[in-house]
Amino acid sequence: MAEKWIQGAIKNPGALHRKLGVKEGEKIPEGQIASKISQLQGEAEGDKKLSSAKRTLLKELVLARTLGKMNKGK
Repeated sequence: MAEKWIQGAIKNPGALHRKLGVKEGEKIPEGQIASKISQLQGEAEGDKKLSSAKRTLLKELVLARTLGKMNKGK
């Protein structure tokens, strides 16, 4: 049961690939994920807020980074 949370967390499979311009089936480079996360976090510094679309993208990127780290441990 604990392993099934991943399927529930992924609402739109392939959405991040399309947003980043990476072909389906290819791995998204870790460096690209990290740079995009830092870019979005930089845009949200101080009193600034991200748009809804950018917040969603940031959440998708963080989830991808987390799942990548989990996959490395196997």
